Amino acid sequence: MRWYLAALLTMSVLTLGCGAEAPDSQVAGDRAAANQAAADAKLAQPDTESRYIASEPMPDAAAPVPEMPAEPSATPPPPSEAALPMLGPVESESLAEPPDDVAAVQPGEFNTESYDRIYENPFLLTRQRPLSTFSVDVDTASYSNVRRILRQGRLPPRGAVRIEELVNYFDYDYPTPDGDVPFSVSVEVAACPWNTGHRLARIGLKGMVLSQEERPAANLVFLLDVSGSMNQPNKLPLLKSAMKMLVQNLSQRDRVAIAVYAGAAGLVLPSTSCENKDVIIAALDQLQAGGSTAGGAGIQLAYGVAEQNLIPEHVNRVILCTDGDFNVGMTDQSELIRLIEDKAKSGVFLTVLGFGMGNYKDSRLEKLADKGNGNYGYVDTILEAQKMLVDQLAGTLVTIAKDVKIQIDFNPAQVGAYRLIGYENRLLKDEDFKDDTKDAGEIGAGHTVTALYELVPAGDEGDLPKIDPSKYQQPKELSPDAESDELLTVRLRYKQPDAATSQELLYPVTDSGKAVEEASPDFQFAAAVACYGMLLRESEHRGEGTFDLALQLANRGKGEDPSGYRGEFIQLVKLAQTLSGG
Repeated sequence: MRWYLAALLTMSVLTLGCGAEAPDSQVAGDRAAANQAAADAKLAQPDTESRYIASEPMPDAAAPVPEMPAEPSATPPPPSEAALPMLGPVESESLAEPPDDVAAVQPGEFNTESYDRIYENPFLLTRQRPLSTFSVDVDTASYSNVRRILRQGRLPPRGAVRIEELVNYFDYDYPTPDGDVPFSVSVEVAACPWNTGHRLARIGLKGMVLSQEERPAANLVFLLDVSGSMNQPNKLPLLKSAMKMLVQNLSQRDRVAIAVYAGAAGLVLPSTSCENKDVIIAALDQLQAGGSTAGGAGIQLAYGVAEQNLIPEHVNRVILCTDGDFNVGMTDQSELIRLIEDKAKSGVFLTVLGFGMGNYKDSRLEKLADKGNGNYGYVDTILEAQKMLVDQLAGTLVTIAKDVKIQIDFNPAQVGAYRLIGYENRLLKDEDFKDDTKDAGEIGAGHTVTALYELVPAGDEGDLPKIDPSKYQQPKELSPDAESDELLTVRLRYKQPDAATSQELLYPVTDSGKAVEEASPDFQFAAAVACYGMLLRESEHRGEGTFDLALQLANRGKGEDPSGYRGEFIQLVKLAQTLSGG
């Protein structure tokens, strides 16, 4: 009964919101032609080499330097926040990487939640590793899952805290793209709050925004887990409410099919026009939980239905809703991943929505979304469902760019060492950047993507581990580009949703040397979220970071926050501070 009441309280109404101000340095899509010309001039240079370290004669062309926008205007004082409910401890977790302070399992309770261990990105010396390459990530599941665990009165396991997903849960006021490039790129640099001797670089992308009228027609297949493990208030009942909310916000141009799986997979509703929403909702109302979980068979069925009703150049997507606890049929994680990778080639994209607690398989679901050209969210309340399936409907359904890769080329004359904060399971080899056969992340309409790098100024590398030089090869000299005031160059590659060949963009970046207090509110808020994530993970790189520092940054960066997301975050930081004893 205790866990049942906790689950009901978890579905209580939250305060939502997003705040925003313009970044310090921006580059947008209206300069795409110039950027592409510069990119073409660089194609002769392999992407496993830096612009700033000499190898072969450097081409004369250089990418344009982003312009500085006007200072952001002042914002009205933020509204007051309502305190979030704090739930008492419930079940303990059986985890791949349990934290030292996880609560003991109570008599009669069990937990089989699983999370992958995360090996944090270290600092890398720029002279030895001038390039940093990774795939974008728009998943947000970690944030809402961590929120759920904190509200149960426990600190989350370290493996549940993916810092990039915490940061990307929030919208930021990056400029909207203009021209043919489907997203804008912004860069801002200021002092690092938890290590003032270092610099912090924030790289932001924003996808083009589509209205409901502009959104392409959708061919959707709901793949719903109705196994016995879903027979809890925060699982199938919440799932059904979430999907009915989605149906009500689809247009008459859209189509929905419903496939389910328990001990076996079956088609509950063939592809049906949303002109008949009452038929779709009635099919959802009839679903009941029971039996084992044949997830692999359900995936095969759902993709088959989506392929039969494929609408070329439109939205074709499977929406998988589950706790991830597949226990019959194809249960091996590697087999499921290979199945998803194969199905992703059909042109059908994937959205994974996680539900529930106790047996939640975060590790499996995150990998399925990653390999299925998909996005991944965790639904802990009906208002989280509203955020993903109503407020951000176009971003959840419509992919505007796929296989988006970022490669940062650091100038050794300016940056002695660097560390990418988060994205540990999105790292790519440098040679993968131009390899169009290598899969990477997708960006949805209106989505923002943020990446943070902590930078050590040149000459301040101190005791960072160094690699002895080879006796057969001399260290390379710096190139003429290293003599410029450029801090780094951002390289991006992306494909149109239906394309097989990527396009490249280049953005050189300089550092004006400002303090963190002079940074935009968005910069300070993103830094607050990263600091909070490092504290939850007990990161060895948290430096002088504290929950008080995270609160200070978050309050300065909160902005107007009309729907309350940032105010809610401030309450979560306070809750985490209380639970951690500091």
